[in-house]
Formats: sequence, structure tokens, C-alpha cells
Amino acid sequence: MEPWGEKIDYVVENTEVLMPPKQALITFGSTTVHYYLVTEPVYAEPSDIGDETVIREGKVIAERPKIVTPSYLVNLFQGFEHGKEYAEFVLREYGPHEPGLLYRYKNELNSTDIVSEPLSEVAAKLIAKLEWERELLAAVIKGVDEMWDISLMKFIHDFTANSFRDNVAELQGRGLLDVDDSHIPRGVRIRIEEIFDQVWKGQRQPQELKLELERWGLFREYEDRFLSLFRRR
Repeated sequence: MEPWGEKIDYVVENTEVLMPPKQALITFGSTTVHYYLVTEPVYAEPSDIGDETVIREGKVIAERPKIVTPSYLVNLFQGFEHGKEYAEFVLREYGPHEPGLLYRYKNELNSTDIVSEPLSEVAAKLIAKLEWERELLAAVIKGVDEMWDISLMKFIHDFTANSFRDNVAELQGRGLLDVDDSHIPRGVRIRIEEIFDQVWKGQRQPQELKLELERWGLFREYEDRFLSLFRRR
């Protein structure tokens, strides 16, 4: 395994969700999770461990779930320094061809603070605060400081996985996971039609549509229709 893989495995193994969200991800819309990620500072000496805690506060936005394959992951993480490396970790763990639902994630870090308190005490106070405020989509995560965004991605990926069964059931109930003769799910075809309509109305750029078609290997099938968008302008 390459050094990156070993480092990511270490972070994943040492990431713990101390307080998970009380509500699952939404199937037909975006979900915003408010998070506090606590770590022991990377500069701390072994004898200093426990004296200080780094608190990162922000939100992760999981956009409306898309029916994709794991090969999509490389393009799905935004705002994460090590997004590509984590995507490769998921591909290694689950394989490149496993079908399912995946989500486009965006991280918005609001603040980073260092406090002179042990991590366990800081986490307990944050949990009590969120319980008092009754936030349904909030989480407290214990991570690794050096690659804290990997800890955050580990959390959101697992949160997605835990919501997967309910999301799939809803999509199956609407027939969106049924595949055609080209092995393309019905939900993907509907999504492509939505993007065509948005490009026609000037709400999205043609390049976005082209990229989506290429990711599915469908550009040749839709090429004439795609080019007609420019002829009509």
C-alpha cells in the first residue's frame, strides 16, 4: 500500500463520531449537517496530549443524491484538501463497479479555535450544547488533526451509507433505479433530461451537460441533440 493509503487508513481508524445526527439524509433534496470536529493539535508533544483541543466548526452540504458508480467519487468532493485520496480509499474498499447512490459534498469551514481543555471535556460540552439546542442535523466528531478533512469525509460517507437503505427504498418505489437496455438507470435518464432543460433555459452551462454525458459514456448517443442546443441560439 502507498504511503497515502497508510495515512488515510490511520485517520479512518482513529475517527470517531461522538454524536451522530438524529435525522437521515434527504432523498430528493440537499441536506446540511452542522458539525464540530475536535482534534488534539498536531504540534503537541506526547507529554502534552490532553492539554489543548482544536475545534473546527462548519457545515457539510450533501446535495441531492445521484445514482452513480464509485468511479464518480474522484469528482464528488469539493472543499476538501485530500478529496482525491479519500475517493481512492473508497474505490479500494468497495470496488470500482459497485452500483449505488452517492452524494456530492461541499465543506464550508466557519471557524477554527484552540482551547486549553482536554478533548473529552470539550466534546462533552459541545454535545450538551447541541442536545439543548435540539439540532437534528448536527454532529460532534473526534478526528486526527493533520488530516482532519479525511476525518470529516469519513463521517459524511458513513452518514450517507446509514441513510442509503431508506433513500434506495424511496427511489425504487418510484422506479428510478430500473435500468434500460443500455444499463442506464431511469433516474439517470431523468437527470439528463433535467440538465438539457436547464441548459436550454440558460440556467446551466453546456459544458456541465457534456461532462455528465461523458461520465456515463452517453455523449455519442446524445451528441446530435447536444449540438442542436447551439444551433438554436
